[in-house]
Amino acid sequence: SGPAASARAGRARESVLVTDTTWRDAHQSLLATRVRTIDLAKGAAVAGKLLARAFSFECWGGATFDVAMRFLREDPWERLAAIREKAPDVPTQMLLRGANGVGYTSYPDNAIFKFCDTAVRSGMDVFRVFDSLNYVDNLRLGIDAVGAAGGVVECAIGYSGDCLDDSSKYNLEYYLTLARQLQESGIHVLAIKDMAGLLKPAAATKLITALRDEFPDLPIHVHTHDTAGTGVATYLACAHACADAVDVATDS
Repeated sequence: SGPAASARAGRARESVLVTDTTWRDAHQSLLATRVRTIDLAKGAAVAGKLLARAFSFECWGGATFDVAMRFLREDPWERLAAIREKAPDVPTQMLLRGANGVGYTSYPDNAIFKFCDTAVRSGMDVFRVFDSLNYVDNLRLGIDAVGAAGGVVECAIGYSGDCLDDSSKYNLEYYLTLARQLQESGIHVLAIKDMAGLLKPAAATKLITALRDEFPDLPIHVHTHDTAGTGVATYLACAHACADAVDVATDS
């Protein structure tokens, strides 16, 4: 049992797992995170049954914390508790901005450690730690804080440029070097976070194959947006290259 065992179980699955991002990134991207807790909770029980074998529900973190308080006049901790109650059998997942937590400035280390500890105690399971510039020191603070709290550490590399272009700064070696640094930092899952929909199918094949060859035991979780209309093709390429999980969202 525990975070490491959970990650190993995901890696051992022969089929590709899914994370449903409807309750966080999907409505953050399209509806400015304005969907209310009462509306999310209404669908949580049904979703929990229909997606009982999902890797996770991404339902918290990112902008949800800020928007819940500033615009919806809601308590984000109550949202987490409500979703946890309605869908108790599917792991919850959140987005953590390293030293920035779920805010927009760098917070003291002890505040991030306390936040992660409280989040785990309140029902959070998987923490996707990311930094918009792939700044490893910022990521390591999140990794350490989540690890100390007992959560699943899923650390993300932001897909920043075409790895098919060997002359680019963001070539394949750039991503492999980052993955090595994160793997040495004690992560449980590696995420490729393509937040701009830049990851083409051919690039996905090259990147995921290289990561899988070098890290055969590390679960790989892929996130992309369908901005360019290639999201499904990219996910199929990732699946063929032996990625373990992909992010999806309810279309409505």
